[in-house]
Amino acid sequence: MTTTPPTVLVVVPTYNERENLPLLARGVLAHPGFRMLVVDDGSPDGTGAIADELAIEYPGRVEVMHRTGQRGLGRSYIDGLQKAIAQPDVDLVCQMDADLSHQPSELPRLLARSANADIVIGSRYVPGGSVVNWPLRRRLLSANANRYIRALCSLRANDCTSGFRCWRREALAATPLAQIRSDGYAFLVELLFTAASMGCTIAEVPITFVERRHGASKLRLRILAESALLPWRLSLRGPARRVQPSPSS
Repeated sequence: MTTTPPTVLVVVPTYNERENLPLLARGVLAHPGFRMLVVDDGSPDGTGAIADELAIEYPGRVEVMHRTGQRGLGRSYIDGLQKAIAQPDVDLVCQMDADLSHQPSELPRLLARSANADIVIGSRYVPGGSVVNWPLRRRLLSANANRYIRALCSLRANDCTSGFRCWRREALAATPLAQIRSDGYAFLVELLFTAASMGCTIAEVPITFVERRHGASKLRLRILAESALLPWRLSLRGPARRVQPSPSS
């Protein structure tokens, strides 16, 4: 007997990623059954036009959403994820960055784990996970931020700030995306907390996170401040429900 592979839609928000996006698309679309939704936030460097060219090159496999209005990672993801769950033929929805810090070759590992979890996180902080090309101060900031989030929000995931995730479509569709107010990287924490509070099962698989090769980081002081304040706001809602412990591999 054979089984039909799942249809996977990878949602990729972009802002000034014209050099990285074609490389990412080739890696993602090398996997059978994968499609991409590029959510471009009005990139002044022409990333949106590059995405349109990819949609022509890969007909039926690349779709482009050109956002207008308020910019931000959270706003882009909400629009993209809402569009993803509106497509009834999609089985799994993945999130990943456009800057090649998340490796397309690791997507099958997330998919395999989704057989018994609602959300699978590509984690830097489980055995086998790693970070490449980060200075020590960035490593310490990220590791301590995750400890801070887990302590205040009662989340048991090791990598609460990872943007590399795979969702079962049904779990994502049940999550009240429109109620999430955070932007920047705080959005990823609030989304995970909300899903855990609803009882979604969460698992982690190790990934190798590679610092971007092209373009500039979008980490700003305002983003860091929002991320620092968010766990206190979430803690006032009450603790998130317990999630599945992370596997060791």
